[in-house]
Amino acid sequence: MRVLVFHGYMLRGTGSNIYNVNLARALVDLGHEVDLLCQDRDAGDLAFVDAVGDWDEGRLRVRTSREPARCTVYLPSIGRTLPVYVADRYEGFDAVPFAELDDAALERYVAANVDAVRDVVDRVAPDVALANHAVMGPVILARALGGAVPYAVKIHGSALEYTVRPHRERFLPYAREGLAAAAGVLVGSRHTGASLWEVMGEPELPRKTRLGPPGVDEATFRPRDAPAAQRGLEALAARLEAGATATWGGEAEAAPAIRSLDPAEPIVAFVGKLIVSKGIDLLLGAWPLVAERVPSARLCVVGFGTYRDGARRLVRALRDGDIAGARDVAALGRELEGGPPGELAYLAAFLDGLHGAHLDAYRESAAGAFDRVRFTGRLEHSDLPDLLSACAAQVVPSTFPEAFGMVAAEAACCGAFPLSAGHSGLAEVSAALAPALEPALRPLLSFELGRDAVQQLATRLADVLALDPAVRVRAAASLSDLARRKYSWASVAEGVIAAAHGRLSELPEPGSDAMAPA
Repeated sequence: MRVLVFHGYMLRGTGSNIYNVNLARALVDLGHEVDLLCQDRDAGDLAFVDAVGDWDEGRLRVRTSREPARCTVYLPSIGRTLPVYVADRYEGFDAVPFAELDDAALERYVAANVDAVRDVVDRVAPDVALANHAVMGPVILARALGGAVPYAVKIHGSALEYTVRPHRERFLPYAREGLAAAAGVLVGSRHTGASLWEVMGEPELPRKTRLGPPGVDEATFRPRDAPAAQRGLEALAARLEAGATATWGGEAEAAPAIRSLDPAEPIVAFVGKLIVSKGIDLLLGAWPLVAERVPSARLCVVGFGTYRDGARRLVRALRDGDIAGARDVAALGRELEGGPPGELAYLAAFLDGLHGAHLDAYRESAAGAFDRVRFTGRLEHSDLPDLLSACAAQVVPSTFPEAFGMVAAEAACCGAFPLSAGHSGLAEVSAALAPALEPALRPLLSFELGRDAVQQLATRLADVLALDPAVRVRAAASLSDLARRKYSWASVAEGVIAAAHGRLSELPEPGSDAMAPA
């Protein structure tokens, strides 16, 4: 079968980028032919990509490196402006949030991609197609395909929550046009399905919405014993030193940070964009409390984004015992990443509650706790197994709804205990993993957002790190076994094809118990 996939972004990093590169690889492994439209100029370096096409000379030209070409990547000519949902940096582009584009620029972007899809369709005659995000992928396929090729839509949370929801008058018509012609719509969680229906306001949309969470490469995300975990860290550090793996964000200390880690000590990881909505402030605020109970613990922060400097400013204030300075960081909130004013309410509540002996103890712990915190920048997704398999835990403290907790699932596959905020798709992944654990350990998978969020996070994380080693080893093995059974990219790929053909009866509904363990 020939499958056309419109993504429009990179094939490295996190979120939808990782979804699409793994989906394409899984489709190829299943024997299908894939035509993937994206903007990753290095896509040809991927082992499963056999050909690359572009319009650099004014018309479509495809260069084939291997025959048969099972996966061809196409790079539509869109100019320097790359519309995005969340402000970020992309080499070779001026990344501009959709809401900041004028109407003419928006239509030029859509039209350029529509023309590119039509050229690809004329060349390969796909059987089915997939569009990513609520905007603009679906409307691009709707206009380009004109009903000639059935397609599905995969909803990722960023477009829905950061673009369509806050700017409904402008972007809802695009989303409705694109979703109306789709044979099936895939969401990563019940939460995302409910959010989609509420925003779209289309009575028929729930009927064709099905669960379609992303997967995990169970061949690489797997547990390792201590010697193998140490070798993995050493290999990752060596690749960083040799420049064979990429870090975005100018983190010259990435390799030394990785070399400082020792699987014999409990390592905690944060993996995600450094933006306010990912909740890095909660983890940094909690870290002195964790270190007070588990002094040997280390925190490795993997990520880059507009709140990088804000996070470092918070670390400096807490390390120096400057609670007033940390409170200023909380008060400024999103302003430190270029956003509108808005206090970091959970961090502020925690800092305001520090008094007397508790304040003194916190300051004393914070003075040394951040000596064991390292920022690496954003690593390649393919590097994460070498890190996560050496970790005791990973924290996903997002304060904004998440379509799915992929990083938590990946951590579980590696045997790292996944501690997530208890909401949206994160809560659904935690619930799916909970039966792998003894009842007494299940509450350690999540914490609730509220005035005591920082304390809850700290208590749960310290409890995980302080578990009897034998108990932690059994829990890690059980979590990995369940996660690797439940989430596979082959099943994701088969679900995409079923949704595109409209075979919705083969797929679970968002209101079902499909997130329960297999």
